[in-house]
Amino acid sequence: MLDMRKRQYTVVFEPQPEGGYTVTVPALPGCISEGDTLEEARRMAADAIKGYCECLLKDGLPIPGDTRRPPRLEKVAVTITGH
Repeated sequence: MLDMRKRQYTVVFEPQPEGGYTVTVPALPGCISEGDTLEEARRMAADAIKGYCECLLKDGLPIPGDTRRPPRLEKVAVTITGH
């Protein structure tokens, strides 16, 4: 029996220096995707999430829910000294 559920997951879009975006899904460890544009990155993330969850179901594992808290991003100041 196929288990079909509509899910929503928090994703993190990280702009890359060479262009494009890397996308991670905090609730799904190892679920990473990328895209050249934000729109493409969204589509690729959705595809990666779907594939990740389908693999879990195939292996008889539960599909995790979204993280309760979004990732925390902050800047940390450091002083770097040379030799």
